[in-house]
Amino acid sequence: MTDSKPANPASTSRRDILARGTLAAACAGGCAVALPFLGSLRGTRDAAFATPETVDVDLSSVHEGAQITVTWHGWPVFVQRRSPAMLASLKAPTLLSRLRDPNSKILQQPKDAENWHRSIIPEIGIYIGICTHLGCIPNFNMANGPDTARYLCPCHGSHFDIAGRAFLGAPAPYNLPVPPATLLANQKIRIGASAGDPHFDITAIQQV
Repeated sequence: MTDSKPANPASTSRRDILARGTLAAACAGGCAVALPFLGSLRGTRDAAFATPETVDVDLSSVHEGAQITVTWHGWPVFVQRRSPAMLASLKAPTLLSRLRDPNSKILQQPKDAENWHRSIIPEIGIYIGICTHLGCIPNFNMANGPDTARYLCPCHGSHFDIAGRAFLGAPAPYNLPVPPATLLANQKIRIGASAGDPHFDITAIQQV
């Protein structure tokens, strides 16, 4: 398919990313595909949230420097375990100066993830795997080492750091969304419920 912008950008919902995520679920494994904007899917957002859903993830299966992809409400969700080098890279001034929203001031995450690592615990990152430009699924790239790991969008070249923060000079205007999550016992985490921000509304995130 060929990715294209909607004919009337002014009419685009700020939450269209969530509708497009339903289609993106077909590539929850992280495949590099171009997913077009489909105005006809806007109504699927409300349908998706008609029933609450949580997904428990066993973090013991996520090795340091690696990522797995799970599905929540039909959307791919990246779950990564970051090494000390990866965490240190998130604070580098040379990186921060290249990011659109390095301090997560725009509503793209629950309050308990409004921090430098954009997560409830530093070593575990959880992000909805849908580019905030036009809804493609970014690829996790560690080709140049863990301290320069990136998410790269195969459609229009947007890229994000491992905290899901969007780089300047690329089409994506917002950071990757962070779903609500709660740390459980026995190395498990629950996606879909936030103990630190129980009233967080994922459908209120920003989007073009």
